[in-house]
Amino acid sequence: MAVDVILGLQWGDEGKGKIVDYLADKYDLVCRFQGGPNAGHTLKIDGKKYVLHTIPSGIFRPDITNVIGNGVVLDPITMVREIELLEDAGVDYLPRLLVSRKAHLIVPTHRYLDAASEAAKGLSKIGSTLKGIGPAYMDKTGRNGLRMGDMLAPDFEQRYKTIKTKHLGLIRLYPELKFDLEAQENMFFECVEKIKKLRYVNSEYYINDALSEGKMILAEGAQGSMLDIDFGTYPYVTSSNTISAGVCSGLGIAPNKIREVIGIAKAYCTRVGSGPFPTELMDETGEKLRKAGAEFGSTTGRPRRCGWIDIPQLSYTIMLKGVTQMIITKLDVLDSFEKISVGTAYSYENIVSDELPFDMGNIKIDPVYSDHDGWNQSLDGITEFNSLPDKAIKYVDHLEKLLKTKISMVSTGPEREKLLHLS
Repeated sequence: MAVDVILGLQWGDEGKGKIVDYLADKYDLVCRFQGGPNAGHTLKIDGKKYVLHTIPSGIFRPDITNVIGNGVVLDPITMVREIELLEDAGVDYLPRLLVSRKAHLIVPTHRYLDAASEAAKGLSKIGSTLKGIGPAYMDKTGRNGLRMGDMLAPDFEQRYKTIKTKHLGLIRLYPELKFDLEAQENMFFECVEKIKKLRYVNSEYYINDALSEGKMILAEGAQGSMLDIDFGTYPYVTSSNTISAGVCSGLGIAPNKIREVIGIAKAYCTRVGSGPFPTELMDETGEKLRKAGAEFGSTTGRPRRCGWIDIPQLSYTIMLKGVTQMIITKLDVLDSFEKISVGTAYSYENIVSDELPFDMGNIKIDPVYSDHDGWNQSLDGITEFNSLPDKAIKYVDHLEKLLKTKISMVSTGPEREKLLHLS
């Protein structure tokens, strides 16, 4: 019938997992279409916290089919850890978790190569999560990667040895790095045997057949728009297309199948790793945001860089994605701020502009801010948007006007029930 898309509008960590989980019961399928285990989608259900890296966030809804699409790169070791998490939680995942045969594999030497490459960059590190994702996508575009369907081939081990030999030759170009390859390989092949039990499909046919049958599909993006390989803050980006165009190539659907594009943004802004971040706060206010928002990476544990919300950046990603509605998360993190700032324009190279410059990493950008009074009270326990403090409502209304995009919900906490609908 139609595909709705959930995408992060900033640098990732916007709270997409919670939104997917909340909306999933309105859909028949939830599908991941790009990225790898550097994504960490956090869900809080019945007081328990779950972090998913590869498995779609609809897996906790008992009647939803979850598909890992062809645009994803999958690490069997990480996948098995997630499966064990589901088993411990009593989730009956096996009939409802499908994997595209065309999704590419991350092998141990991908992670070895990732670590060696990043270490050799010294101060020029891009902030890789060292999960092997970049090298896996390089092999995909280099036309010598391994795909999930290859695991079932009788000569899979020989195919693995061929790609391993290639990687070891490349690794010799870098300074020596400690990496227990033998232990990682043993674990890898153990996990390969376990994930062979999953259901493998030609996902492009499966998804299009589902659409023909009138089923509703929710496509779940990983990372954020500003990490897109083409339109992000290159080279400080991920290795896949994180904008709505990636849905078509990552699932095998036509553009006219997409209905709603739901963009997720925090009420402020964060970034993990290196790269430009115009509204970053390197002071006590930034530290206060970090502590109030518990801003530490769900995948890496690294402290996130924090700053005020950035309207030029959001307007850029809304344009690229064709966003039809927005959800603002973590509004409650701003509860104790006397003043809240909003970045409304950029000042650089003797101009004031709302356009992002070509090379943000090498241009000094001074944000232009507007200031707003904070509401100085807890939002906990508020169940309706119109019951929020007037200053919180004004803040959301102001964002909606600046972004010229409908804000349909705001989130005031990590739990499912802490999502407030705007009238």
